Formats: sequence, structure tokens, C-alpha cells
Amino acid sequence: MSKIVFILLVISQLNSCKNNTQSVVTVNGKMSSNKMDVTLVHEHLLVDFIGADNISKNRYNQEEAFSVILPHLKSLYQKGCRTLIECTPQYLGRDISLLKRLSDSSGIQILTNTGYYGAAGEKFLPSSLNNQSAEDLAKSWILEAKEGIEGTGIRPGFMKLGVDDLPFSTSIIKILKAAAITHKATGLPIAIHTSNGGKPALEELRLLTESGVDPDSWIWVHAQNEKDISYHIEAAGKGGWVEFDGIDNNNTEEYIDFLRKMKAAKLLNRVLISQDAGWYHVGEAGGGVFRNYNSIFESFIPAMKKAGFTEKDIQMLLIENPSKAFSIR
Repeated sequence: MSKIVFILLVISQLNSCKNNTQSVVTVNGKMSSNKMDVTLVHEHLLVDFIGADNISKNRYNQEEAFSVILPHLKSLYQKGCRTLIECTPQYLGRDISLLKRLSDSSGIQILTNTGYYGAAGEKFLPSSLNNQSAEDLAKSWILEAKEGIEGTGIRPGFMKLGVDDLPFSTSIIKILKAAAITHKATGLPIAIHTSNGGKPALEELRLLTESGVDPDSWIWVHAQNEKDISYHIEAAGKGGWVEFDGIDNNNTEEYIDFLRKMKAAKLLNRVLISQDAGWYHVGEAGGGVFRNYNSIFESFIPAMKKAGFTEKDIQMLLIENPSKAFSIR
């Protein structure tokens, strides 16, 4: 066991002793958020890019996918990770029974989601959305949150949405309104893939807060797509969560610079980090090339220490902030 992993495990054990009444919802049910320990907030296990009109679980063999993915999760567990936020939404390959099997077999707690992904030109929005109101859509998401997904009884731990650029289309406005309604009924946090930077992110935040959502329940996914740190500072300063995902061994300095600037602004406590790594690619032989989840542990944490970040900073980013951001409000 490496020194870094040992330190993270000690920190997580100390953290779990703290009194915390907040909870999260995993594929194995509700648990206290202080049991999340070391957490990766944005990863994928299986994804299918075929589009909402053609997606089907018949397009892959779950046994093959399970055998491909499981070793990566076991390796992640050995590196000290205890919770993974699985961000694949409905119509992009969300497979609830697969997630449950992988969690049970690896020991890693997994959170899944409800919601619709409207990025990528709305390719992953079902045509049925055209005939639904925001209220109708929210009813289906609330049903998943309260009774479970696809008859499994497994409930989502957050909402995952996706948007591209301004101006937002009628469909995007609809899913944002549905997310606000669902949040007020369930307390689920709202994580939004934002393809095109700070302006659409701040517009999301404005629309949600005007609908009664506290900024603390909004997560700006792919904040690294915006290079102007002033947008990150504004979003975090308003109480939102700024997520820099996509970390790998080739972009360490860029992400260290993001964190350095957020720390200088005294807003590191509003930052989330992850890798957006994985996954079993449906439609590719053997699931294609799987990018493992090791970069944060093997290269990024050592780089943070070299750059002057403290153990307390690392604990904040990998334990404290995720447990707050994904707690049910």
C-alpha cells in the first residue's frame, strides 16, 4: 500500500467518525454521507453513443461488460477509493442491474442518476419529450427517485442533465424546469454537463435558483471547458459546485493551475475533481479501450503535493466536498 493511499484511508476513517446526519443514495440504498470516504465524482462504467432512438440493452452482453469493468473497480478500491459517482444517464447506457452487480463485487459504493442529457445536439433526448410538459417529465423522475428505476427498486442519488450552448432550446428549458421540480420534491442534487463554458453554466444557475433551487444543489460539470477563471469564481462564489473533471496524466499542470487559482480565491471548498474515465464502449469489440481510474491517485495527488497543496486540501477535494455536494437536501 502506497503512502498516499494509507494517508487517504486514515483521513477517511477519521472523517467517518464525525457526526453527520446528511445522507446519499447508492445503488445499495441510503447511507450516511460520511461513509462515502474517498470519492470520484464523475466517472463512467458503460456508455452507448448510438442515440436515444436506437439504444437497447440487447446491443451488448452484460456478462462481457461486467468482466471487463470489474478489474478496474477492484484496482480503484486498492488505491483507496470507496465511492464512485456513475454519470451515465438514461438513453446513454445507464444499466442499473450492472451497476449493482459491480458495486457488490468490488466493494465500491456507486451512485447512479435520473434525468435527461440534452448535450451533443440533443441526440440523447427521446422523441417522447416533445409531447411532455416539464411537470410530466418531473413526475417520471420523481417516481424513479421514490420507487426505483425500471422496477429494480434501486433509486438514483442525483440528477444528470446535459446542455450545449446558449440560447437554450425549448427542450433544454423543459428539462431544467423538470429538474427544479424534481429537486424540490426529492432533494436530489443536479449535476449538469455543460459543453460550452461559463455563460451557459451561469444561465443554468440563474434559471434553477429562480425556480427555487439552492445553488448548493447545482454542480457545474466540465467546468474545465471554460478557461476564464472568473466564471469559476463567480459560480462558486454564488454557492454552486465547480467540477473540474477529465484529469489524466497529460493535463496535470492545467488542472493544478485551476485548483491553485480557486484556492487563492478561498473557494477550494466549492470544487470537485474527477477523471471522466472508463468505460465499456457499447458497439466496439470487447468494449473498446478502457481508460482506467488511476490518474488521480498515481500522478495527480503527488503533483498537488509538489505544488504545495496540503493533506487538508486533498481531504477536502476527495472526501469532504463530494459528501456535501451529493447529500440529499
